[in-house]
Amino acid sequence: MNYTLHQLRIFTKVCEYGSITRASEALYLTQPAISIQLKKLQDEFEIPLTEVIGRKLYVTNFGNQILELALEILDKVDRLEASVDQFKGILTGHIRIATASTGKYVMPYFLTGFMRKYPGVTISVDVTNKTKVIENLKENSVDFVLISVIPPNLALETVPLIKNELHLVAATSYPDLPKRMSVKKLGTNTLIFREEGSATRAAMETFLNKNKIQIIRSMQLVSNEAVKQAVRAGLGLSIMPLIGIGSELALEKMKIVPMKGLPIITQWNLAHGRGKNLSPASLALVEYIKENKEQISKEHFPERGKK
Repeated sequence: MNYTLHQLRIFTKVCEYGSITRASEALYLTQPAISIQLKKLQDEFEIPLTEVIGRKLYVTNFGNQILELALEILDKVDRLEASVDQFKGILTGHIRIATASTGKYVMPYFLTGFMRKYPGVTISVDVTNKTKVIENLKENSVDFVLISVIPPNLALETVPLIKNELHLVAATSYPDLPKRMSVKKLGTNTLIFREEGSATRAAMETFLNKNKIQIIRSMQLVSNEAVKQAVRAGLGLSIMPLIGIGSELALEKMKIVPMKGLPIITQWNLAHGRGKNLSPASLALVEYIKENKEQISKEHFPERGKK
C-alpha cells in the first residue's frame, strides 16, 4: 500500500461534501488535482471507494469502511503533530465546533481572546440547526457543540456559558399591542415560527401547548435572521432569543411584549461527549472559557431582559 496522508485527507473531504467540486473549494485545490489524488488512492484498492450515479457521487459500503479508518488515522496524525508542537512550547491544532444558528451570536465572543492568545490554533464553526448539531455530536464529527437544550439521552460534559432568554417580541409599530399580552389575545395574531428541529421552535411550541393557545395564523421561516426580519416588518409575533435582537431593541425597531410565563430561560452550554479524548488545543479552550467566561459575559451580554 502506497497511499499518502494527503490522499486520505482529500478522500475524507470528498466523502464529507459528496462532491469533488465542493471538496476542491474547501481544500483550495483544483478539481483535476482532487481527481488525480482520488484516482491514485483508488488504485491501491481492488474494490471501488466511490461510484457516480446520475452525475452524483456516492461512497460505497467499502468506501465508508475506509473513510472511518482514514478519519482515525488522520486524527492520530493531527494529535501527533500537536504533541510535537506542544513539546516545543507551541500550542497548535484545529478545533471543530457545531452550533445552532442562534449560537452565532454567542460563540465568537468566547473565541476571540483565545485565538489571540494561541495564534497557532485554527477553529471552524459550523452554524446549522439543532437536529444537525445533535447528529454531529452523536457521530463524533466535531470537538464541541454549542447548545441551549441538553439532550436527555446523551452523556455529555458541559461548560455553562450564559443564560438564553426567550421573549415574546413584536415590531414597535405593530398595531393594537397591549401593555401585557394575554393568552386569548396572542391567539388572534399571526405567529412566526422557526423550522422543524429548531430548539427555539420547540420552546415556543411547548409554551403555546402548555397555555392551550390555538394558532389561527402562522408562518414558518428557516433561520433566526428571517424570523427577526419578518417580526421587524410587522408580519406577526414570535418568541425569540434575546441574544439575537439586541440591535433591534436598542434602535427601538422591536420591543419585548410582557406575558405570563415568559421569558423562557435556558442555558447556553459548550459540550462534548463524555469520555472524549480532547486534544491539547481543545483542553486549552475549555480552560480559557472557564477562566474568562464571567468577564466575557459581563462585558458582552448584560441582562437586558430585566430592563
